[in-house]
Amino acid sequence: MTTLEDAVAALEGARRTTTRLTEAADAELTAQHSPLMSPLVWDLAHVGQQEELWLLQHGPGRAPDRTPVFHPTIACLYDAAEHPRAARTQLPLLDPRASRRAIADVRRQVLDRLAGPGGGAPGAVFAAAMVAQHEHQHDETMFATHDLRAGDPLLAAEPTPPGRLVPAEPVLVPAGEFLLGVDPAEEPWALDNEHPQHRVHVPAFRIGRVPVTNGEWAQFVADGGYDDPRHWSAEGWAHRTAEDVRVPLGWSADGAGGWTRRSFGVEAAVDPAEPVQHVDFHEAAAYARWAGARLPTEVEWEKAAAWDPVLGRRRRWPWGSDAPTARHANLGGRALGPAQVGAYPAGASAYGVEQLMGDVWEWTSSEFAPWPGFSPMLYDTYSAPWFGGGYRVLRGGSWASDAVAVRPSFRNWDWPVRRQIFTGLRLAWDV
Repeated sequence: MTTLEDAVAALEGARRTTTRLTEAADAELTAQHSPLMSPLVWDLAHVGQQEELWLLQHGPGRAPDRTPVFHPTIACLYDAAEHPRAARTQLPLLDPRASRRAIADVRRQVLDRLAGPGGGAPGAVFAAAMVAQHEHQHDETMFATHDLRAGDPLLAAEPTPPGRLVPAEPVLVPAGEFLLGVDPAEEPWALDNEHPQHRVHVPAFRIGRVPVTNGEWAQFVADGGYDDPRHWSAEGWAHRTAEDVRVPLGWSADGAGGWTRRSFGVEAAVDPAEPVQHVDFHEAAAYARWAGARLPTEVEWEKAAAWDPVLGRRRRWPWGSDAPTARHANLGGRALGPAQVGAYPAGASAYGVEQLMGDVWEWTSSEFAPWPGFSPMLYDTYSAPWFGGGYRVLRGGSWASDAVAVRPSFRNWDWPVRRQIFTGLRLAWDV
């Protein structure tokens, strides 16, 4: 994806998803469904406010005398750093109708600007791609809000392929060098923390062929894993105790030895064959210790996902250069949940590791830090302010992620206590 047409298609694809997620009664859009999440109407307007900021006010070909759609007194309400999620319903936000009108107005001006002189320049295309990725990221946030809301279903799920039995043995990744990160010439939409590309040596390790499943996690619960401090870091145990964390977010005992979870307005049995989701970093690390393993580093994860040891080069996707399809990965938000493990053999990496893209974000042991030689991009506060702040890196995307917004080099980061997002894990072992 490098052309202006690609960038416009990405913007339009993101807007279709945003529209799908906000086709609801005003009361649903303005309610605070969880103190962990914004009201949906905030995200709806925020994506347009940021699009205006970066493509009309600061983008190439900007017009200094232009009248903004989001007046500064309104735009400041959508500053994520200034207003905690739990307090956003108290702000004088645009109502749903005004929000839709505003973001449509911004989009019309953006498309006119991109169609004009300089609209196809590399800087303009990258800015548009960055905005499309940002909107997809907020779409995923809105999926999480829908997941937590009470009431009748508002979204319909599409089926995923059935799973299959996969070998239980982990996959060996031999010691050796590989190219970490991406070259912007090859991956022009990559964000600043994904480059510069550089060669690193990685000791041999083993990694789980598929993510940890609900069935495996239920064994951890049954074995008292949440009650044994030996499996937990001091920080993790303190958090588990203070918040009384005993099962993944939303799990309820069904009275017959199993578990259920209400998700997207439907109460259903927890499928033991699906990757576990809604666990925080501390839970993931505790499970790994209980299992006699550890979490992979993000460097190990990326090598297992992207490196082709036979050809000695990176792959665009774990399976090769072909764009993701329903054969390769569970992406795009249509499934409303993970697929069973073993569902995507065509998506395996060169090492034979499966389901690295989509399904669940995978916690790594790594803290968020810049690669050597880091340089900020157009939006210079995207990554730099968060380095060294105690955030942990997640890799791979989830079922709610769009292929435009994830890739093997993409680095997500979040607080180690965050569990309302679609987070799971994969195990690793030293050799």
